Amino acid sequence: MKKSPRENEKKNISLGLKHGVSLSSIIEDRQLLDRAGIHSALVKMADEILEFHPKYQKLLLIGIHTGGVYLAERLQRLIKAKTGYEIQMGVMDITLYRDDPFVGLPRPEVGLTQLPCSIQGRKLILVDDVLFTGRTIRSALMELMDFGRPQCVELAVLIDRGHRELPIRPDYVGLKTKTLRKQSVRVFLTEKGEADRVAVFKQAGQESSGQGIRDVKEKIL
Repeated sequence: MKKSPRENEKKNISLGLKHGVSLSSIIEDRQLLDRAGIHSALVKMADEILEFHPKYQKLLLIGIHTGGVYLAERLQRLIKAKTGYEIQMGVMDITLYRDDPFVGLPRPEVGLTQLPCSIQGRKLILVDDVLFTGRTIRSALMELMDFGRPQCVELAVLIDRGHRELPIRPDYVGLKTKTLRKQSVRVFLTEKGEADRVAVFKQAGQESSGQGIRDVKEKIL
């Protein structure tokens, strides 16, 4: 396993902490996906990946710590169930490549970046749970360049919540939804000891936005 040249700590941001918001003032606004919805979204993404990559054996999935890692593992299993072949997968922590590594954090923690092989000339698919401003993906791309020059890099996200600050768009999306900029979107997964679901959180008294779970199911099928 290869390790990033810059890693020595691991990020762990609690909901609302980086915005300086008291956790007691944050409430759930609406649920976007339940367990079945998350599974359906991932099945759709796996089907699209196989459709665009008939030679899937040469793909390399890279999950962005932490939620993206668990989702990449699920995509890996879904693709194996459909093809009988287990594509390779790596893990990436982009904390030290962020342009805001110390904002709201007394001491940022950094995890491991581990790639199973050289990325030189490979087709990569970055996997993350929520796409927001695009800065996390920018950081991931910067880190990848320290490991080599891939043939191409695609992006797969479970949730695209909008509000991009950089010209970055996903190639595979589980669900695209509207949110307010000050809201937070959290993906709960069984791998983290939580029941599978995706929910939007807001500050108490803040207006609501978008649609709840009953209104978005058809958008992922």
